[in-house]
Amino acid sequence: MLAASAPASVDAVSYHHYGAVSRRCAAMGMQTTAEAALSEEWLRRTDDTLAVYRKLRDEFAPGKPFWLTETADAACGGNPWGKTFLDSFRYVDQLGRLAREDVRVVIHNTLAASDYGLLDEKTFTPRPNYWAALLWRKLMGPTVLDAGIPIREGLHVYAQCLQGGAQGGVALLAINNSRTDAHALALPLAADRYTLTGQPLDTRDVRLNGRPLALRPDNQLPDMAGDRVAAGTIPLPAASITFLAIPDAANPSCR
Repeated sequence: MLAASAPASVDAVSYHHYGAVSRRCAAMGMQTTAEAALSEEWLRRTDDTLAVYRKLRDEFAPGKPFWLTETADAACGGNPWGKTFLDSFRYVDQLGRLAREDVRVVIHNTLAASDYGLLDEKTFTPRPNYWAALLWRKLMGPTVLDAGIPIREGLHVYAQCLQGGAQGGVALLAINNSRTDAHALALPLAADRYTLTGQPLDTRDVRLNGRPLALRPDNQLPDMAGDRVAAGTIPLPAASITFLAIPDAANPSCR
C-alpha cells in the first residue's frame, strides 16, 4: 500500500462507493429496490462506506482529504430508476453528507452511459441528476457550515457558503425524503428558492418551482432562476429537493 510505504507522498485518499449492485449483476448479491430509494437505510450507506475508509486513512495517511472518485446508484451500470428523479435524492444527499466529512471531490459515474449517466447516452438529453448537479454547482460553495438540524426522515438539511454570491451569503439544501408527508423549515431571512419535484417519482422529467426543466430549442440551458420567498416558515412538499440561497445571511464564515 503506497500510503503505508510512503505516507508523505499521499495528497488525498481515493475510494469508490456503490450502495448496491444493479439487477444486471444479481448473482453478486447486495441489491436494493426502487421502493427503498428514499429510505434512511439506503441514504446513509454512503456514510457506512466512508467509515471503512476513514479507519484506513487515519492509520496510513492521517489528515489527508478524501476523494470519492467513482459513485452512482448501483454498480454494474445502475438500476433502471438510476436515470429518474428517484435517484436524485441519493445523489444530492450524498453530496451534502460527504461535504461535511472532508470529502473534497465527488466524481459521478458517468456523464453519458448506462442507467446512471447524467445525460441520455443516445440523445444527450439531461436527466434529473444533471439538473440537480447544476443547482449544486450554482449554489453550494466549498465552505461547509453546520446546519444545526439533525438528519431525520423528511428533513435532511445541509448548509454551505453561497457559491459566488455576496460576502456572507449562505446556501441551504433541504431534502424531504418522505413520500407522503410535507415538512417545513424556518428561515430568518428572505431567500431565493429552487425546488425540484417530479411525478411520478420515477419520471425522467423534473420541475423547478413547478416549471418543467428542459434545454431550450437551441440546446442551451434554460434560465434556472429561483423564486423569492419571504422570511418565515418555508413548506417542503413530500418527496422534494429544495435549495435556498440567502445572500444577506452575513455569516462570518463566508466572508
